Amino acid sequence: MREGNTPMQDYVLISRLAHVIERSALAMAGAMCGTFVAAQMSKANVGLFDSGGFIALMVLAGITGFYLGIDIPRPPARQVSEREGVDAVEMLSAAGTFLATMAALVSVYALVFDEAPQRVWEFVVTSWWLGGVTMQVTAGFIGRQRASSRVAQRAVIDGGKVRERQQSRHCD
Repeated sequence: MREGNTPMQDYVLISRLAHVIERSALAMAGAMCGTFVAAQMSKANVGLFDSGGFIALMVLAGITGFYLGIDIPRPPARQVSEREGVDAVEMLSAAGTFLATMAALVSVYALVFDEAPQRVWEFVVTSWWLGGVTMQVTAGFIGRQRASSRVAQRAVIDGGKVRERQQSRHCD
C-alpha cells in the first residue's frame, strides 16, 4: 500500500477498510428496511404515519440500528468459557435484528401484493420495527461499552507496568 508500511500494517488497513464498507452496507440495508416499513405505514391513513418526519425517523432508526446492532464486539474467549449461558448482548442484538427484519418483510409483502393489513397489524408491525431497532442500538452500545472498558483496564494495567519499569530505572 504505502511505502515503508509492513505487510501487517497493510493488512490492518485493508481489514479496517473492509469493516467500514461492511458496516456501511448494513446501514444501507437498515435504511431500506426502514423505508419499506415507513411506506407501508404511510398507507395506513394515520396522520402520524403519513408525515415526512415519521418516514425520516424510520429510515434513521434503520440506519442506526443496523449499523450499531449487528456487528457487536465479542467478549474475549476466556470470558466466554468462564460464563454459563448465552451472552445477553448477543441475544438482544439477534432478537432486535429478527424483529426489525420481520417488520420489513411483512411491509414488503403488503406493498408488493397490495394487501391492506388490519389497523391493529399496522401498529404491531411498527412496534416490531421500533422495538427491534431499539434492541439493536442498545446491544450495540452495551457491546461497545464493554469493549472500551476492557481496553481502559488494559491501559491502566500496562501503564502501571511502565511506571514500575521507569521507577526501577531511576532507582538503579
